[in-house]
Amino acid sequence: MTAHSRGNEGRNPPPIASSLLSVEQVSKRFGGVQALGDVSFEVVDGEIFGLIGPNGAGKTTVFNVISGLVPPDRGAIRFRGAAITGLPVHRRSLLGIARTFQNLNLFGRLTVVENLMIPVDVRQRRGFIADAFRAPSSTFGEEQARERAHAILHLLQLTEQADRLAADLPVGLQRRVEIGRALAQRPQLLLLDEPASGLDARETAELGALLPVVRHRLGVTIVLVDHDMALVMRVCDRIAAMDFGSVMTIGTPAQVRADQRVIAAYLGQAAEKQRVS
Repeated sequence: MTAHSRGNEGRNPPPIASSLLSVEQVSKRFGGVQALGDVSFEVVDGEIFGLIGPNGAGKTTVFNVISGLVPPDRGAIRFRGAAITGLPVHRRSLLGIARTFQNLNLFGRLTVVENLMIPVDVRQRRGFIADAFRAPSSTFGEEQARERAHAILHLLQLTEQADRLAADLPVGLQRRVEIGRALAQRPQLLLLDEPASGLDARETAELGALLPVVRHRLGVTIVLVDHDMALVMRVCDRIAAMDFGSVMTIGTPAQVRADQRVIAAYLGQAAEKQRVS
């Protein structure tokens, strides 16, 4: 991938057409802790949307509510205008919502391509008998899954790693494989939870160049949570800054960077650490 192609596919999102995801006045309490309080924001088709905030701000809880792992106490989640608040995780996946996690969860003893084939294979409508006797429908479905997996590996620049065991890869490549496995579900909305965790500066820069290309090539909308401010500011079209379970502000990277509340709550903390060190 050339620098020129990355420039064409990077910072220019598709035309904004409509709301894809709506988080409406969502609240969640764990015991005596108010994790989320009336959180609201919208993510539109084709954008890369960032969530930032200090540890404990509620970012991962927002992801858990959107993906269905945690039910909200109040509020609603809408996907393309339809309420999905009560739907289980697998139903949301079928609608087009996929997610990665901060803690890597690959099948370490499977190859990279096999890790990506599993989500495709799960969606195939085949029976046990067809699989057991290698019926044409079974072999055709497996070929489709393998082709889809290889196409994603090519996009993520992982083709050379296809036959390596996932456990043998360095963390930077494992992170990319996990993104590939989520993309194998053919999502409309991709939730990335700390994708730069454990990456060095070079790997983070490569990830930053890759995400806009994924958005452009696959037409997927991305919501990104990460503590690497340089990455978030570089790739996101809009950002919601959170603190103490609430959204402080939503805007472009430049607007959020200049917001005094964000500087005090998050960016200012980083600057203070740099001064102290």
